[in-house]
Amino acid sequence: MLLALKLMLSPVLVAQAMSTRKRAPTLPEAQGPREGQIGSGTGALRVLIAGDSSAAGVGVAHQDQAFAGHFTRALHRRSGRALRWRLRARSGLTTLQVHELLRADPPPAVDVAVVLSGVNDVIGLVPPQRAVQHRAALADWLLDEGRAAYVLFGPLPPINQFPLLPQPLRRVLGSDARLHDEAMARWAATRRNVFHTPVAIQLAPGTMADDGFHPGEPVYRTCGEQLARFVVEKILTLERRS
Repeated sequence: MLLALKLMLSPVLVAQAMSTRKRAPTLPEAQGPREGQIGSGTGALRVLIAGDSSAAGVGVAHQDQAFAGHFTRALHRRSGRALRWRLRARSGLTTLQVHELLRADPPPAVDVAVVLSGVNDVIGLVPPQRAVQHRAALADWLLDEGRAAYVLFGPLPPINQFPLLPQPLRRVLGSDARLHDEAMARWAATRRNVFHTPVAIQLAPGTMADDGFHPGEPVYRTCGEQLARFVVEKILTLERRS
């Protein structure tokens, strides 16, 4: 059904995609440190954040306002542990390119790796199962080589709510994003030490960046706090039991 609709609308979708790309402003990545420590003491939790523009903080001015800032502060507060964190991200990357970025300059080993990617897979028309294969390769590289004890893949945002995108492009890309998210959730459920978690969020012009495509601080705050809670309640609980 979706494939038939996409084929029927393909000239319209291509025209809308090209028009949207031309009129969308190019926003910079957030400024500020991309690694640091919160708190002190022994047993610091080591965290890697990797991904695309959503990990890099496009849409806000500083990393304190971006996902990395909100996530690390919430994780420190909820876990009660010191936190050493590192951010490796670049705007425009697919999941495959995130893997290539990390392989080119491998980061130190961590307890938890959080990967935020997928929107560029959808926009680049990467099929859901191929995107899952790229995530599997990244997770295997992190886990099998001891670069991370646990890997958490964040969910795709509700692209069907992006203000920048016109209809029917918004509806079609939103449907594709849901298929990617569902495939990722099914795959992660079969893997040991690999997780995927949904994030309950409603997008609106006031919560988005000025371009109507990237998150604003309210979205980064919600995502950071929800993923931090998941890490504490699910992953760190599992770590204590092992």
